[in-house]
Amino acid sequence: MTDAPPQTALAASGLEKRYGKVHAVRGIDLAVPAGRCLGLLGPNGAGKTSTLEMLEGLSEPSAGEIRYRGEPLGARFRNEAGIMFQHTALPEHISVRETLRMFSRLYPRTRSVEELIARCTLEEFLDRDSRRLSGGQRQRLLLAIALINDPDILFLDEPTTGLDPQARRNFWHLIEDIKAEGKTVLLSTHYMEEAYTLCDEIAIMDHGQVIALGTPDELLARHFSDVILQLPIDAVADPERLPFEIRRKHDHLEIETGDVNGTLAQLLAAQVPLGGLRIRGRTLEDLFLELTGEALRG
Repeated sequence: MTDAPPQTALAASGLEKRYGKVHAVRGIDLAVPAGRCLGLLGPNGAGKTSTLEMLEGLSEPSAGEIRYRGEPLGARFRNEAGIMFQHTALPEHISVRETLRMFSRLYPRTRSVEELIARCTLEEFLDRDSRRLSGGQRQRLLLAIALINDPDILFLDEPTTGLDPQARRNFWHLIEDIKAEGKTVLLSTHYMEEAYTLCDEIAIMDHGQVIALGTPDELLARHFSDVILQLPIDAVADPERLPFEIRRKHDHLEIETGDVNGTLAQLLAAQVPLGGLRIRGRTLEDLFLELTGEALRG
């Protein structure tokens, strides 16, 4: 007996957004299965923010429709959605605990404040004014606020921007716990590793359209059949004497090849030292550059 396919939590059909003469979003179709995480990636100006704002119900589409569990966005969606904005002004001169209690009074259905404190590890700074929070502490508080109505669908708009690597990974653990509860998540991010770690599916946008959609591994397999050989920057004195292209990337050299053994043989024949050689598979960063010609950080 096979498992039934998951129901669609949020669906967009023919979605468009215009700002005067600017056509920001151009006929997007998306379906987010319940209990899954969809990542939205795109360079600056790709239409990602406009798309996310329409899906969140904050901006009216110029054309097309959005349905939540088969219904137009309405009271049910507003009660069952949680949003963690990229930029949020927190109330000042009140403590973290008081902030959570204030937001909990805005919804008919809420999670226990004490439960959210434990879930988002807020115990150490509960009595601190929000102006005195570190970046990681502030993001954990914003996540707790987004979860306060016990949402079935959660929107995360670049939730780890500006965090150090350790704080970012700690935040990933929180999101993985939320996913394990069966919540539906839409994640906008600038970090490829974050998208690969958290997202069941990824939609890459450019020029207002979705140009690639699928699981991270599906997308990589669809677009690449080679690997990257990395060498120290000074390993090749004269790159032009080799029968393949060598690209300089920051502090190392890169060779794209679908024949590792053959390429290694050619390097050895050219007396290229291989002591610092590294072989890596293709990444979402490679895919993004391949499809858009831009680095995601823009």
